Amino acid sequence: MKRTEAKSIAEIIGDFMQQEDIEDAVLEQKALRLWGQVVGPGVNRMTTERYVDNGVITVKITSAALRNDLMLSRTAIITQLNQLVGKPVIREIVFR
Repeated sequence: MKRTEAKSIAEIIGDFMQQEDIEDAVLEQKALRLWGQVVGPGVNRMTTERYVDNGVITVKITSAALRNDLMLSRTAIITQLNQLVGKPVIREIVFR
């Protein structure tokens, strides 16, 4: 049996995720978890529901005025989320 270089657990998991094509789905969920960090605790408290599907985060906001403010800063939020996860997996945010 041929010996190969040892790999770290992180490398093995990363290779597996790429092989199984689940890396983007995992990163989308990570971006969703980072939502509160990006928008801040005040906005996060006004968020009642959020989910991600195929690069689109859907967020339910309880305040119409806040929803309008977030629509204006949508691009900046997407950019920050993608920077934090290290890959452009979020392409749109829908506010309801």
